[in-house]
Amino acid sequence: MIESQPAAPEEAVTPEGVVPSNPDEYVADIGFDDLPLSPEIRKALAERGYTRPTPVQAKAFGPVFEGKDLIVRSKTGTGKTAAFGLPLLEKLSADDKAVRVLILCPTRELAMQVAAELSDLGKHKGIRVSAIYGGASMKTQEDALELGSPIIVGTPGRIFDHIRRKNLNLEGCNHVVLDEADEMLNQGFYEEVTRILDVLPKTRQVLLFSASMPPDIQNLISRYTQNPQTLLLSGDVFTVEHIHHIRYEISDAYPKPRNLIYVLEMHEPDNAIVFCNTKDDTALVTAVLNRHGFDAELLNGDLPQKERERVMAKIKRGEVAFMVATDIAARGIDISDLGHVINYSLPEDPAVYLHRVGRTGRIGKKGVALNLTSGRELSTLTALEKKYGIHFEKRAMPSPEVALNMWTERHVKEIKSASSGSVYEGYLTLASQLKTRTDADDLIAFLLKSFFTHHRMEKMKSSSEEPEQPERTFRKDPPPRERERSSAPKGRDRERPPRDREARGTTERPARRPRSASAMTSEAVTSMSGETSAPTKPPKEDLPEGQARLWVNLGRSDKLDSDANVLAALEAAGAPVAKVLRVELRPTFSYAIVAEADVGAFEATSGKAHNQKTLKVERARRR
Repeated sequence: MIESQPAAPEEAVTPEGVVPSNPDEYVADIGFDDLPLSPEIRKALAERGYTRPTPVQAKAFGPVFEGKDLIVRSKTGTGKTAAFGLPLLEKLSADDKAVRVLILCPTRELAMQVAAELSDLGKHKGIRVSAIYGGASMKTQEDALELGSPIIVGTPGRIFDHIRRKNLNLEGCNHVVLDEADEMLNQGFYEEVTRILDVLPKTRQVLLFSASMPPDIQNLISRYTQNPQTLLLSGDVFTVEHIHHIRYEISDAYPKPRNLIYVLEMHEPDNAIVFCNTKDDTALVTAVLNRHGFDAELLNGDLPQKERERVMAKIKRGEVAFMVATDIAARGIDISDLGHVINYSLPEDPAVYLHRVGRTGRIGKKGVALNLTSGRELSTLTALEKKYGIHFEKRAMPSPEVALNMWTERHVKEIKSASSGSVYEGYLTLASQLKTRTDADDLIAFLLKSFFTHHRMEKMKSSSEEPEQPERTFRKDPPPRERERSSAPKGRDRERPPRDREARGTTERPARRPRSASAMTSEAVTSMSGETSAPTKPPKEDLPEGQARLWVNLGRSDKLDSDANVLAALEAAGAPVAKVLRVELRPTFSYAIVAEADVGAFEATSGKAHNQKTLKVERARRR
């Protein structure tokens, strides 16, 4: 649920100083000063350095502001949200609590993004925006509707549910927007859309934005619009002139996920969407990426809505660089400043390939499409080359040795660069001691992960302070301190730090702002040598006679976020988990409290595999 959540425009406008290679398509020949915008709207635009609209924004402003019905064909990435958002915001007052504008979107992610963008553009006017979509709390949405919002953005199914329940009164709704109408109808929402349009006032303004005009769209136009004006900017013509297409023939010498890792080492993308054809592949690829130090999250059709919101919030905060998704799960997620799109598998339909790669090379910028291909996909490649004129540069897959050397050198260079000028002599003794420990690899790996995660976030923070050099993130984020407040879901779905952190096995506090990578690494070193993380230093309290504390090398870093997950992992390895008295989950390991008589049964599971990690279970040594 998004209510008045500030976020920077994603696709709305072109930053000053960015000169696209095809300016007629992405930059209008007028500036925002030439449009009749209020000081409040101008302030919201100026805060982000935007001075020139895109052609669709410039051409749509007049008809929308004058109340005319409008049909717009313009491809994704040309600023459609602000094209209808700017003139509609100008017509609204912050004092108006009745619904005046209804915007229908095909997916909940797009609804959330549109709501966030409009909220940001209208924040200085005090315009309230609410997002209504399936999978979220119906009660929370009912409360938001009762409070009143002049702009409602939502998916057809959930919007119609609220109409049926009489939670949503549209008697005063003067404007309706069908965003990505063709995609909405492709997903089977025709009946819901028509029922919603039927309850709106007959005098309402209809704004329809679509990349193509199939028969169902034509039916809607003839049935629900009056003398509509039409803007044909790009229609359903696909263009890929800003995208460099590279093809790697996968090697049978190693598993396919390993091919992906080697390609990433070759290109070092700051961020990317990795497209998979199946949900099983998204899970596999995400696990492999995380295991190799690439921060990744998956999106597929099986993911609960609350989990999807968590993933999107992490992306917006810059905490994840790679999103692994199926085509269905990625629909409606509009991403600006995306450098790379990676096809783990090519889609069978060539048109789907164009939709995938079209998420990069936006607003005239350059993009790269990396493709892992095999002989089975030759027909798709041929169709793309002949029908759409796409040229694929074929490159050889690097050998494992070359890829490993590139990976090592890149990370060592980054560590040396970050350590330059830092004071760390006090930790040299500790470093020497770490190298002699049996669990040295685990501890050092944790330190490296901590360093690279926070070093990337630190670089993003630094680049966000330079407006003339847009950061290459999934989207332009709010300022760092505002980001913490604005990007997480509201209400019960909001991610909260544990109230009793000590009880959960960590003394870490939620970061208010990114700290330096060297500082984070130093803190991680300290925690590794202290009571919170060292398996050889269990808590001081004595256990009752007859009980023992076992150290298990599984923790939150292994994606185990609850005691039950630890028990499940032990049970899978053959341990008698019914005899576990309690579990203490820590960042990189866990303690299991068991009876002395059962210690041997648990230690016998050492050496067994857990998600390609060798399980270690041993008695925790006392001080």
